[in-house]
Amino acid sequence: MSDNEKTAAENEQDIVRYEVAEGVAWVTMNRPEYHNAQNGRMTYLLDDAFKRAVADDDVKVIVLCGEGKHFSAGHDIGTPGRDVHLSQDRVTMWYDHANKEGGEFLYVREAEAYLGMCRRWREIPKPTIAAVQGACIAGGLMLAWVCDLIVATDDAYFSDPVVRMGIPGVEYFAHPYELNPRIAKEFLFTGNKMGAERAYQMGMVNQISSREALRDDVAALAQKIAAMPRLGLALTKQAINNVEDLQGKRSAMEAAFAWHHFTHVHNDLTTGNKLGGMDAKSMAKANKEES
Repeated sequence: MSDNEKTAAENEQDIVRYEVAEGVAWVTMNRPEYHNAQNGRMTYLLDDAFKRAVADDDVKVIVLCGEGKHFSAGHDIGTPGRDVHLSQDRVTMWYDHANKEGGEFLYVREAEAYLGMCRRWREIPKPTIAAVQGACIAGGLMLAWVCDLIVATDDAYFSDPVVRMGIPGVEYFAHPYELNPRIAKEFLFTGNKMGAERAYQMGMVNQISSREALRDDVAALAQKIAAMPRLGLALTKQAINNVEDLQGKRSAMEAAFAWHHFTHVHNDLTTGNKLGGMDAKSMAKANKEES
């Protein structure tokens, strides 16, 4: 690890917070200075927190939230703490990506840390709620979409602008299941922000709140769910997830993930950069110009 990486790690000791109150585990992303952009370390710490909540019989519901102005700006593609090149203590059966070359490098990492993690979290046998304020962009969508319910503030917005990189959406390709297919195409083709009200109308958001009331509203919803029997909740979640999979959700994601990585390699061959030459600043500038 370089000196810069050590400094970045030292400055971010508590990038995921965990607390339990009245049967609800609150898992909080805590990189507000970077709008909760998810580096590898955060992803694995989130996994640790979810496992901790699942193992605690006193926890009936899990809430995922983000500290600061925004829920999540997505995957970390430009902060000092970006650690895509580092090894992690893996949680699936994929091998280490860090010493691999070519397309294998990102394919293995994202099969483990993005698609693999999101599938693990979708199958958590306890109800999960995403409490979303402000921006929920690209990789942030993946975190919200794996949750069973989404409560969003009235100023929240959702977007997946990665088509600008030539990539057909984020790795956990749930767009046609979260939205009507025609709306999903618009969402991806334009990269436009979808406000909380329209997301609610589309059925992607369950409830609209305000910044002042978000925690109280989520806590009230969680407490109502927590009054149900644990096994009944787990089996109900399993039954509905199974319906989605019978509709093709899992196999559709496999195909989209393959196309996603074809474009990473294509970008690398044609531009010398897996993201097509785009970074956090250029993406933010482009999205701001079009909003």
